[in-house]
Amino acid sequence: MDLGKGLGHLTYSTLVHPGDNWNEIWTSLTTYVPKVKARIAPNEPFGVSLRLAAESAQALVSNRGERDKLKKFLADNDMYLYTVNAFPYGPFKGRIVKEQVYEPDWRSEERTQYTINVAEVLGDVAPEGTAPSIQSAPLGFKPRVTGPEVVASYTEHVLRVAAHLIGLQERTGRTVGLALEPEPFCFLETTDETIEYFTKHLYSGAAAATVARLAGIPISEAHSALRRHVGMVFDICHQAVAYENIAESLQKLVDAGIPIFKLQEAAALYIPQVTDKTIEVLRRYADTIYLTQTVEKKDGRFTKFLNLEDAFAAWKTNPGPREWRTHIHVPVFLDDLGAFRTTRFAIEDALKFHKANPVSRQLEIETYTWDVLPDSLKTGDIVDYVCRELEWVQGQLR
Repeated sequence: MDLGKGLGHLTYSTLVHPGDNWNEIWTSLTTYVPKVKARIAPNEPFGVSLRLAAESAQALVSNRGERDKLKKFLADNDMYLYTVNAFPYGPFKGRIVKEQVYEPDWRSEERTQYTINVAEVLGDVAPEGTAPSIQSAPLGFKPRVTGPEVVASYTEHVLRVAAHLIGLQERTGRTVGLALEPEPFCFLETTDETIEYFTKHLYSGAAAATVARLAGIPISEAHSALRRHVGMVFDICHQAVAYENIAESLQKLVDAGIPIFKLQEAAALYIPQVTDKTIEVLRRYADTIYLTQTVEKKDGRFTKFLNLEDAFAAWKTNPGPREWRTHIHVPVFLDDLGAFRTTRFAIEDALKFHKANPVSRQLEIETYTWDVLPDSLKTGDIVDYVCRELEWVQGQLR
């Protein structure tokens, strides 16, 4: 829904619902989203963030009838599609994903074609004249970046997609943006790393020359086209886990001219004082299908762990005062989880910055881990949870 006052459009990620193939996401879309709209935006259009795995994208791009069915459903329910989550290539629910969530990475033809398929779907289904976004992986898992040739391959594939998006705009009138999403333990991880990569690789003169050749446009137009079609998702949870000052990070991106296609409201676990007791409570969060990247602050120094289990082992070897921030998306309206807290304060900082200086046309809540939360935090159904989150964000921006 359009928040007005230049604050952009707010919705929630349908990644929270079952949807590893098109039949599943269609069922989730038609079951849950109308109920959310009825409570949050009964008398105005409601924007939709669609989760499309590679299989779903292929099903839609190859079947006009299915796309027409989707367009009719959206029109009949006063909804519009403006962003797609194309980060997880394959299944994301009900099985262990861990670091495989980044595969195939941006070196691969599979990732490239998947993203092009999603763009084609948006080019047909998103409202004409809009600028929908494709949320995508942070290029690759950092331990698998073994040299500059890997980075060069990432860039080559991203630029090929950028050239396709330029042609798509000419054909359809939709300005689709590819939004890369930094995440802990990935090639794009911190704000500074993201700025460096965009500046040196994606927005360089060599990149503009490549896109100009691929898209058949002048180099002078390619420079602006790259910024129009390639930007980022700023996931507040991810940057909070990295102990970034959120307002400073957003200002750095503004100063560097890197477009934030989507500002994602998400909260992480925050353990101000690690103890044996808090670790016992945390074990339920460690035993999940997702990565639980954790950053430890101890004696003023930072240590990164890929999973909570690794942080537990470090504690057992050398206990003592420290704090942790852990990548698990928890409800944005909570700041107290009993034994520990959340990084909701980072969302508050981001929304305060955005309210004063709007940085994105798209806002999205991404809490997809309701299935692993303790029963004490679940006092309704998924529609209740989603609506409470949307209402909380709206309240912050009033």
